[in-house]
Amino acid sequence: MIQPLSLTQVGQSLPLTNAPKPMQATPSELTESFSSMLKSALDSVSAQEQNVHKVNNQFLIGNADISEVMIAAQQAQLNLQLVTQVRNKAVEAYQEIMRMQF
Repeated sequence: MIQPLSLTQVGQSLPLTNAPKPMQATPSELTESFSSMLKSALDSVSAQEQNVHKVNNQFLIGNADISEVMIAAQQAQLNLQLVTQVRNKAVEAYQEIMRMQF
């Protein structure tokens, strides 16, 4: 599940001006990092889908409210839309790179 960042978390993640610069990542490290981020996002979508099924089943037996079902469904839908848009942008970037002439 994607958790929103608070302002304190955002402020803590900003680099300090006098902090040592990190070493440059190699292309293979960047690819691995990007692929692990995508895998994490897909796992999150899958987990949210499972949560929707669980909440839906609880609703059917009377243990959950319709609002819980709708919230879980909307969260899963938004997360899926986000991952789909990231995928679309990655495909567009790949296609643009392939169109470049060297």
